[in-house]
Amino acid sequence: MKKGLDKYKLHEKRDFRDVRELVETAGDIYSDRIAYSYRTTPSKKETLVKKSFPEFRSDVRALATQFIAMGGRDKHFAIIGKYSYEWVITYFAVLSIGGVVIPLDKDWHASDLADTVKKSETDFLVCDKDITEKAEYISNEHELSAPVIYLLSQDEGSLTSLVELGRAKFEESSEEYYATEIDIEKMSILVFTSGTTGKGKGVMLSQKNVLTDITSVLPYIAYTRKTVGVLPPHHTYCSTVMMLGHALIGSEVYISAGLKYVQKELVAEKPGHLVLVPLYLETFYRKINANIKEKGKEELVAKMIKFSNGLLKVGIDLRKKLFASIRAAFGGEVSMIITGGAPVNPEIVAFFKAIGISTLNGYGITECSPLISVNFSKNIVVGSVGNPVEVNTVKIDEPNEDGEGEILVKGSNVMLGYYKDEETTKEVFDEEGYFRTGDYGKLDENGVIFITGRKKNLIILSNGKNVYPEEIENDLIAVPGIVDIIVYEGKSRRGMEHNAIVAEVYPDKDFFEKNGITDIKAYLKKYVDEYNKTAVVYKRISIIKVRSEEFPKNTLRKILRFKLDMTIE
Repeated sequence: MKKGLDKYKLHEKRDFRDVRELVETAGDIYSDRIAYSYRTTPSKKETLVKKSFPEFRSDVRALATQFIAMGGRDKHFAIIGKYSYEWVITYFAVLSIGGVVIPLDKDWHASDLADTVKKSETDFLVCDKDITEKAEYISNEHELSAPVIYLLSQDEGSLTSLVELGRAKFEESSEEYYATEIDIEKMSILVFTSGTTGKGKGVMLSQKNVLTDITSVLPYIAYTRKTVGVLPPHHTYCSTVMMLGHALIGSEVYISAGLKYVQKELVAEKPGHLVLVPLYLETFYRKINANIKEKGKEELVAKMIKFSNGLLKVGIDLRKKLFASIRAAFGGEVSMIITGGAPVNPEIVAFFKAIGISTLNGYGITECSPLISVNFSKNIVVGSVGNPVEVNTVKIDEPNEDGEGEILVKGSNVMLGYYKDEETTKEVFDEEGYFRTGDYGKLDENGVIFITGRKKNLIILSNGKNVYPEEIENDLIAVPGIVDIIVYEGKSRRGMEHNAIVAEVYPDKDFFEKNGITDIKAYLKKYVDEYNKTAVVYKRISIIKVRSEEFPKNTLRKILRFKLDMTIE
């Protein structure tokens, strides 16, 4: 344990050698709890399915046993599909027999998927039934060890049928399942960081990487007994935090049917905590405030927050009661939201705290399994991404006069390297074995990390000054009417000396219609002018662009900056 952090500890640390041990133990110690729940038809309450931890363990054992019978030990399994219970048990079953999971984004083009399957030397392909055409294309382009296994299907050869075949085999003899050796140091998860296979890097993670990462975080988090899962399963944020993490703590995961159902699911399922990306948080914040404004209760809510904050100072907490109608949008029971992937505006954090919901912003990258740091429940430092997790050592490379530099990480959660790419692997590690994250930031006197921005997004002006666009974006994202904002250096057609800082905004069209605002740019300019008054000269915004269409995004709802047209007149 890192010096001084024990005072923030809420739970005893529990370690597991491998994923199979985790599954087996969870089935024992959480025998009376639900592991997963979901609806087979999202709009019908009566289609709710609940899987207890012992049932979850039984399904993993069964599927793993069948995979062994199919020659799946130590083999590569590509999984392509939406977040589903079947996706989850496939992930656990493959790892429980020492195989390699290759989680892929179902929204990629068939050619990209086929190239990645080939590059990763996939033996077995497991995918959703509704992308059969892509699966057939992949299997025609790359020879597999078995026919495609379909998720969410009742057909012969589907995952459902394999579970039942394996169940009979396991009941007859469990020896092969338990006798399968698992090397926790070797590659067990192969995550591709890009859909463009010519450039995409395959991040090699071991079971030791992901398990030591998540087990070192959980003792500091005030987790609850239930959450709603909304993250895409092919991202390590989901597989490590949602899948492994929630099996570790015995918390029920209700698997969301998708973005359009989330609001109703939160109300129906009443989760105690959520794991989100910042975009969800910002969206909730905007909708709540729009609703408050529509009802003419802005002044009332502001007074209630002031009154509540005063009571908190003397140890009286009435937030759950005072803000029950606002909290109802989340089901009324949410006490904590863990978020990561981008900065969170302090104004948003303060608002959620005021209504009784703690926001724990964290920092991660696929190459670090993914968590590098997180705010602890008992030590929330607003504006930061918290303390480094126990297994990490973090240093700032070549810090400037403000202590800012590239964040470097070393620890048991750092990847094995990039798949079959020794040259690129060598490039991202320094001479002491620290991984170069590509992110800029600084450490305060207590070792808490503050992110400044992405190295590749850094704007270096002609005068040599550095501008971190994320800082400016974070100052303006909470402006009413802004859905998304990206700041960049506009490249002038007239020459470099005419380049300028641009704020490109995707507006909330409903907001402007409801408020009768027709000149969106003029509305935004008032807020930009306020920002510019306090900003240093070289960080001031010169141009405002208003988009008619949403920014291009990946499945974690991160904006793909490289796809933007950054030219100006």
